[in-house]
Order: sequence, then C-alpha cells, then structure tokens
Amino acid sequence: MKRNQKTIAKPASCVGMGLHTGVESTITFNPAPEDYGIRFARTDVAGCPEIRADIEHVVDISRGTTIEENGVRIHTVEHALAAVTGLRIDNILIELTEKEAPVMDGSAKDFVDIILDAGVVEQSKPRSVLVIDKPVMYSDADREIDIHVVPSDRFRVTFMVDYSLPQLGTQYEAIYNMAEDFAKEVAPARTFCFLSEVEMLKEQGLIKGGSLDNAIVIVDKEIDEEEADTLQRDFGVQEAISLGANGILNGKVLRFKNEPVRHKALDLIGDLALLGMPIQGHVTAARSGHASNVEFVKMIRSQYLSLFN
Repeated sequence: MKRNQKTIAKPASCVGMGLHTGVESTITFNPAPEDYGIRFARTDVAGCPEIRADIEHVVDISRGTTIEENGVRIHTVEHALAAVTGLRIDNILIELTEKEAPVMDGSAKDFVDIILDAGVVEQSKPRSVLVIDKPVMYSDADREIDIHVVPSDRFRVTFMVDYSLPQLGTQYEAIYNMAEDFAKEVAPARTFCFLSEVEMLKEQGLIKGGSLDNAIVIVDKEIDEEEADTLQRDFGVQEAISLGANGILNGKVLRFKNEPVRHKALDLIGDLALLGMPIQGHVTAARSGHASNVEFVKMIRSQYLSLFN
C-alpha cells in the first residue's frame, strides 16, 4: 500500500458557527509542502501561530478535541481532521479566523466537498506509514469501552455502539476501504446528543452554536411545555418543539439508518490523525469517545515510540 504524500491543489474555504463557542469562523484548507504534516493556524492571532495536529498538543477532550500551543487554543478540530485523514491528505495548513472550527451541518461533508473541489495532488516524496505489526489494546472496564488495532493490509475502522433506546439499539459500521467509502458513507454522518444532555451542556457553557440544523437530538426523556419553550429558544427555531415519531427531536430524518455510529467512526478517524502518522491496521472500537480515543492514540504512540523520534 505504498504511495507518495498528498496535499491539495489550491485553498478551499467555508464559513460557519462554532458548535460550542458559538463564534462565526472561516476555515481555509491550504496546500502545504512535503513533510509538513497537518497543522492549524489562527489568523486572528498576531503572527498566525501554527499548531501541529498531534497528541502532544491536545489539552481538552470535553465533547470535542481541543489543541493548544503557546497559549493559542483551537476547539473542536476532529471533523476537519477526519476530512483530511479520510481523503488521505498528508500535508495541509488549516487556517481559522476564530478559536473554533465551524460545525457546518454537524458532519464533515462540507469540508470533504470543498477539498475535493480544490483537488488532491500527489507529491514527490513517499509518505511514512505506521504499520501495525502487533496488536494494541485499550480497555476501560468501568465504562465498557474497548479500542483495539491489529495488523491489516490497509487502514480499516469498525465501530459498535449499543444503547438502551429502541430508536438506536445496537449499531455497527465497518469501513474497509477508506479511499472508496469515506466521502459518501462516513463524512455525511452528523453529530448527535441526547435530549437529557442538552440542559447540562448548556450549563457547562457548551453548544452555544448548537441548533437543529447542525445536530441530531435523540429523545430519551419526556418534556413538559416549559421545557419545550426553553428548547425552542435555545435552538433558535421558529416551529414548535416536538418529540418526533421517529425518536428524533422534531422528527429530523436520518441520512443513514445507523447515522450515530457512523459519526462515532468519523470522530475516531479524526482523533487517530493526532498520532501524526497514517496507520496501516484495523481499528475496532466499542462505545469509545474523544477521551478514550485520545488515550488510545497515546498508547499506540508509546508502543511504537521509536518510529516517532
């Protein structure tokens, strides 16, 4: 599976709202030279300091992945990272005009679309790949989380979640050919949360930019009229809030029957980019989130440390 490094042919931009901070931000994907890797930059900060997208710069994993260097922080980078990694781009500078990447419609689809429209180009140098030759296993028994990577002929991801809610149940997704499947089968999957989490997230100062246009809200509780009015105000919607016959707030239609687990796979692909090197291996995950994904990346890096020095 050897190939040369890749970047994009020209800059590509889109504008949107940050999910947690609520700031309007423009994200621009820029071509980068060989061996540059994936980096972010804040153009609203003097000198446009760059932050390398790797595990050493992760500072927060509460409801998203946040990176920081020299006091400059960027929130919720996982969807942009997933778009770049899923399209197998090795060198790119991702500029932001604010402190958080825009959430767009809650998926990575808009990022993928503009990157593909800009064009992906092959560079002259071969890319380095972390070939998994022995299994790496992460488990959290208390939270019933497992993430493993085993040898494979290519980068593959399999994800499983199980929820007690009938509208979700057990969901499974396997991405065996990232080059063919990512853009159509994974990138469009939108972020989701449970109705019971919304008030807590608001109290924590999160989801300031959240709306029914950029998140799937899964109904896991009954609400009274007062709570419905609060949700309507918080989400800035004109129509009345309803619990939805399909178990999704306001009856939003899913893009895939198993859209939630596909989005969990999307997040995992983005977090795995923090390793700083593409993986050749089969990653299987059960019920993982950003915190466990980051711990898993640390574990892989530790076991293959000599390859990163």
